[in-house]
Amino acid sequence: MIRRSRLAGLLHLWPIVALVLLWDVWVLANGYTSIVAPRPWSVINDVVGNPDAYAIDFLWTLAISVGGLLLGMLLGTIAAVLISLWAPMSAVLTPAALIVRSVPVTVMIPIIARVFGYEVYTVLVVTVITSFFPAFVLGLSGMASAPASSRDLFVVFGSSRPASLWRLRLPYAVPNLLLALRITAPLAVLSAMLAEFLIGQQGLGYLFIVARSYMEIDRAWGTALVATMLSVFAFLAARFVERRISPRFT
Repeated sequence: MIRRSRLAGLLHLWPIVALVLLWDVWVLANGYTSIVAPRPWSVINDVVGNPDAYAIDFLWTLAISVGGLLLGMLLGTIAAVLISLWAPMSAVLTPAALIVRSVPVTVMIPIIARVFGYEVYTVLVVTVITSFFPAFVLGLSGMASAPASSRDLFVVFGSSRPASLWRLRLPYAVPNLLLALRITAPLAVLSAMLAEFLIGQQGLGYLFIVARSYMEIDRAWGTALVATMLSVFAFLAARFVERRISPRFT
């Protein structure tokens, strides 16, 4: 049974193996030099053979991504709660959230940098903004999905708005918030790395641009590979949390 489970786990890795093989075939078929596109084996060898060259920037991007994701989710949930408690707040928060969401991240980053400065915490601000909207929209939708009969029952028993929110609406919003977490987790990594690339002074995005500047092509592609692995890990971790918690609220 254990061997079968291990074999099944290995079979799930076939897309990664296929992608690496296609990468190698693509480079060889086009006759690219290592300056244009290195073979995957040299990139993997640089990542595995020089972990210290990636470790600090990896941890930095990880910390910024997790911090921005959680803070953005928290602010989005708070905004949804405020609207649920007091409907007129929707006229203030919803248009602002839509405007921020409609502007591409690459356009926002220079504007945010002008406002907050070219500092480390500016990258965190970008990640927070990216993580805010899904939690806001899905959280608000989840709170509104509470059955009308249950809401009427709370009214009959004289429950206050905060009590109704805490005991009824928020539990109904938890699955939606977990969905927002799963959707946003890889986007948080992407936005953090993009901000590091444009305005950062540390992190995988900054490491990528430095490697490209010094023509360390293996290091640049290795950075992209590590960032991809981090995004996949973020998605899998968020999905694990969702699967563990969501059944308790459904």
